[in-house]
Amino acid sequence: MKFAICNETFGDWPIERGFQAARKYGYAGIEVAPFTLGPNVYQISDSQRSEYKQCAAEHGLEIVGLHWLLAKTSGYHLTTEDLNIRSKTSEYLCALTQLCSDIGGKLMVLGSPLQRNFPATMSHEQAMANAADLLAGVVPCLEMYGIQIAVEPLGPQEGNFLNHAFQARELIDMIGSPQIQLHLDVKAMSSEGEPIDSIIRKHEDLMIHFHANDPNRLGPGMGDVDQKPIFAALKAIDYAGWVSVEVFDYAPGVDTILGESMANMLNALGAI
Repeated sequence: MKFAICNETFGDWPIERGFQAARKYGYAGIEVAPFTLGPNVYQISDSQRSEYKQCAAEHGLEIVGLHWLLAKTSGYHLTTEDLNIRSKTSEYLCALTQLCSDIGGKLMVLGSPLQRNFPATMSHEQAMANAADLLAGVVPCLEMYGIQIAVEPLGPQEGNFLNHAFQARELIDMIGSPQIQLHLDVKAMSSEGEPIDSIIRKHEDLMIHFHANDPNRLGPGMGDVDQKPIFAALKAIDYAGWVSVEVFDYAPGVDTILGESMANMLNALGAI
């Protein structure tokens, strides 16, 4: 497995400073939130894309791909009944697919809870059908650029759509494309009522990406969740993908988050 850091962790640091810190603490990859490059994908220029990709390469880093795909945007939604909005969202995801390819990424994590939660008047089944219809329309773009979408289950504290890994699996099966696979996240799995290592083993055949963190919104090992069973499960299934550190509380500071997260992950691996 390979270790990456999500770039929004760097806050307002210059790009070069963030990349230098990532290398300093042993990270090999960068996972990119599109809103850190521009207010929407259509306003991220070709020169920005090539410069970001080149800067990562100059620092010996690989661009993993994108996450927070629809965050800080408006007018896009995954499960809405509004066909016009779903069509615009499909087009936006296709534009993100090109961005992902342009900066050297290979996958896109589909979380963005505000743009996928459904109203009380809609059933989860209908929300699933709407999402499946939308994502099926993105598959040709994914195939053209060689990009995969990793569907992310999120806990009920984030919203009401895909609260469990098995629900994400159902959505993936509805689409039936190898371009749409599964992402798992420690913080999200902590609310499923099942041991995290069990969820990992149960869905190993679909999982292509992984977020390491803690329900307290900090990095792996910076809270109460024992990381050893988690990394034991990843090792047991021969997971060879990226383990990206994603935090939501930046108060400890960039160096502390990067340093403690990496040390805790390596310690968990070393204890196996």
